[in-house]
Amino acid sequence: MELTRVAISALFLLLAFGSSSAKVEEENPEFWRSQAKQTLQSVLDRELNTNVAKNILFFLGDGMGITTYTAARILKGQLQNQTGEETVMTMDTFPSVGLAKTYSVDFQIADSAATATAYLCGVKTNLNTIGVSAATRNGVCKSQKGNEVTSILKWAKDAGKSVGIVTTTRVQHATPAATYAHTASRKWYSDADMPAGAKKDGCTDISSQLLSNTDIDVIIGGGRKYMTPRGTKDPEYPRDYSSWGKRKDGRDLIKEWQSMKFGKVAHYVWNKTDFDAVDPETTDYLMALFEPGDLRFEADRDPNMDPSIVETTEKAIRILQKNPKGFFLLVEGGRIDQAHHAGRAYMALHEAVALDYAIAKGLELTKENETLTIVMADHSHPMTFNGYPFRGQSILGKSPLWAMDVLPYTTLMYGNGPGHKVANGTRPDIRNVNTNYVQLAAVPTESATHSGEDVAVLARGPMAHLFQGVQEQNYIAHAMAYAACVGADQRHSNLNGSL
Repeated sequence: MELTRVAISALFLLLAFGSSSAKVEEENPEFWRSQAKQTLQSVLDRELNTNVAKNILFFLGDGMGITTYTAARILKGQLQNQTGEETVMTMDTFPSVGLAKTYSVDFQIADSAATATAYLCGVKTNLNTIGVSAATRNGVCKSQKGNEVTSILKWAKDAGKSVGIVTTTRVQHATPAATYAHTASRKWYSDADMPAGAKKDGCTDISSQLLSNTDIDVIIGGGRKYMTPRGTKDPEYPRDYSSWGKRKDGRDLIKEWQSMKFGKVAHYVWNKTDFDAVDPETTDYLMALFEPGDLRFEADRDPNMDPSIVETTEKAIRILQKNPKGFFLLVEGGRIDQAHHAGRAYMALHEAVALDYAIAKGLELTKENETLTIVMADHSHPMTFNGYPFRGQSILGKSPLWAMDVLPYTTLMYGNGPGHKVANGTRPDIRNVNTNYVQLAAVPTESATHSGEDVAVLARGPMAHLFQGVQEQNYIAHAMAYAACVGADQRHSNLNGSL
């Protein structure tokens, strides 16, 4: 009881004295009235863009739930020596905002495979399955036959557009894989990952489908080891056995891809030097695989060795936009999710900030009147933003109010994950701990799970107003297709005349 009174008294002091970071102009009511008036007028002046979308630029923050979005906004500002809360992210400027319900057919809380199938293929499905309907059972090869569903990337390609995928994970990971693959298991990266029964029943691995299913113009990410025969030394890490090729079938998919592009200007690169040398004006196809598996976290990236997501996004757009019929490009900030699974809020937020800079680059390189740009998350994570931190306090710091056990706690923490550190009923004392660490979690799990709340969908450009309200996640693919007149629904094309 005494501790509770102390905590309440401290809170009253915080509220009474406020933060020293408050700006003088914010104490004037006219500051807020004027700001709101300007915002209101900009909304009133907004005109609907009903053009047919020549291009679709789709940014996916894997695991970038609302809490991550908010915290990343603050971090972005604080990295620029601002207080952070009032920072305007590039994605904040998108005029149309909605929510997507992320559950899968079989689970309240979904994974990246089921969600990617929903927003890219327009069909909700089961956990761990990619590019197939919910009639497919997880890991059961026979059940996927006849239940394959195609993605908006294929619809765009069939319409004559150029298409590409850019990711910070391996290109065979769930999100990018949903653009081209059909599989009963998201884990079948190469044939070495497949059970003998699945191969006997005629299923193929995700890497091989990257070549066989859709002619993708730009492929950028990681995943070299799933493309080459077992024992093939990695060009960057020749002494690291875990980085060597994994395939049991002896196929070198990189060489096969190069052979398939005979007569075209097609570049395969695995390092930044060669990547920088690729001239987008003369390049027809690009496959860039910078790591054996996933790319490095942005906070760990060596800018001399690995390009940023801003650089890869720019290269992809410059190659794809040469097509007079336009393009579809998926850009995934995939390691936001992986950092959250590890309980590393620091890493996750830096990944989200990097994605926002890539979004800015995308807007810079395209025209709003002809490019539908979407930003969304596939699912969220159980990270909370709590306590009563002062205005301008580090988003990665600690609440000024200590808990009832007379110990401090960080303002960002997890509902579950590897950060559970309670021993004998006592939390660790983090007074002298740098909070670039595994954040405290309430429940011990090896990896933090996903969480099930709705995620934000932000849009600008042609038909952006379609992305408003609370919608099922599979609606997104159909709305994008309608806006661009790709796929089966051509009503928008008819309304706007011939493309």
